Amino acid sequence: MRRQIEGSRAVAEAVAAARPEVVCAYPISPQTHIVEALAELVKSRQLEPCEFVNVESEFAAMSVAIGASAAGARAYTATASQGLLYMTEAVYNAAGLGLPIVMTVANRAIGAPINIWNDHSDSMALRGSGWIQLYAETNQEAADLHVQAFRIAEELSTPVMVCMDGFVLTHAWEEVDVPGQADVDRFVPPYVPRQSVDPDAPASIGAMVGPEAFTEVRYLAHARQLGALDLVPDIADRFAEAFGRTSGGLVRRYRTEDAETVVVALGSVLGTVKDAVDELRAAGTRIGALGITCYRPFPAADVAAALGHARRAIVLEKAFEPGSGGIVSADVRAALPGSGPETVTVVAGLGGRAITKASLVRAFPAEGLPALTFLDLDRALIERELARLAANRRSGPTAENLLRDLGVVASRI
Repeated sequence: MRRQIEGSRAVAEAVAAARPEVVCAYPISPQTHIVEALAELVKSRQLEPCEFVNVESEFAAMSVAIGASAAGARAYTATASQGLLYMTEAVYNAAGLGLPIVMTVANRAIGAPINIWNDHSDSMALRGSGWIQLYAETNQEAADLHVQAFRIAEELSTPVMVCMDGFVLTHAWEEVDVPGQADVDRFVPPYVPRQSVDPDAPASIGAMVGPEAFTEVRYLAHARQLGALDLVPDIADRFAEAFGRTSGGLVRRYRTEDAETVVVALGSVLGTVKDAVDELRAAGTRIGALGITCYRPFPAADVAAALGHARRAIVLEKAFEPGSGGIVSADVRAALPGSGPETVTVVAGLGGRAITKASLVRAFPAEGLPALTFLDLDRALIERELARLAANRRSGPTAENLLRDLGVVASRI
């Protein structure tokens, strides 16, 4: 039944319906409401049997999830931003051990400077960790993806990260049809682990592996990821059949059939992108959008098929690598043949800056976009700081200088 609900609560209820046996987390905005809701469900015994473990850090949260999963329990955690980076070592270990943990990442910018608002810097930093990465466009999809994530993770014995934009989705109230318990029970079978520790048959996990087998171990991790390229759309199809709506899959096309320009994006910004596409279409511009739901493994064949007829691909990114450029753009370019469309990168929304339809409408049809563009960049602000750096070796911290130029007072902690 559809009802008005906060995105975080919808995700918490969807996760609870999958019957995790261990939930462990350390609170960090904007993830906190998810684990608070799960703690409430555990305490009230609406979710049982389940142990909610309060831990002292994000590293501990992932470590507990690893231990629980290795012991044969269905395990879940959630984090964001610096918290995800803090648990990085354990995130890699979870994937290397082939443990089917599900984790929500409430996407948030990475410092310094400190910023609590949304972009994709955190999950993009862990794109090579061996976790499947799914990105939600809406809160409905966020709830649905978590149900699918448990099944994907457990069929492949590979961890899955469900990414939803912090605050934009986590704290937004909208109508969501939260998957019901009976339906989820039919869709997500009881957990039967491929591996679990047994006191009666002691064995090491995560043991030292030398050069004689390490390449093979990593190859098999890659093979599991590639297996997800078939499994993710299959699970999405089964979900659509069971729940009567489409969520998940690898990619989603929007008005791409005759498009000369296709905008590629991930996450909630796709709603604004589609609005911009509709406005430009009404004005006669042949443009469409391609949403990537499954970013890891990267669906290269589907991306190439969607972009093959276009003259230009604009990759709208909410993260980038200083000194290099677009992150998703590199994957898109690698997926396209040499004769494929021109591919350019537009970086937008860093640190939660608003991405408006008006700005996208101005940017998308423009011919001759450079290889890397920063949407709505304040060039006057940049020039003042560059001049300051050139004039004075002791020019001071850049972030504070920019705030001073803008007349904004930085918080003192």
